[in-house]
Amino acid sequence: MDTSEIQQQIQALVEREQALRDAGPAADPDQHAEQLRQVGEQLDQCWDLLRQRRARLEAGENPDDAAVRPVSEVEGYRQ
Repeated sequence: MDTSEIQQQIQALVEREQALRDAGPAADPDQHAEQLRQVGEQLDQCWDLLRQRRARLEAGENPDDAAVRPVSEVEGYRQ
């Protein structure tokens, strides 16, 4: 996935997250919360991949060598 594809994926996920938030929990609040959690994790993975690509590019390395990291790794970062 190249940088523009990642950015498009981020935009699609942001729109999905906003739609979920606007719709509210509907009939199943647990399912709604799970969907929001999953979208948030996917967003974090996309942002991480985008940062990896940019860092590799700045370091003179091939940005295509960046890879999606597992949710457990991405979610474990300290802010």
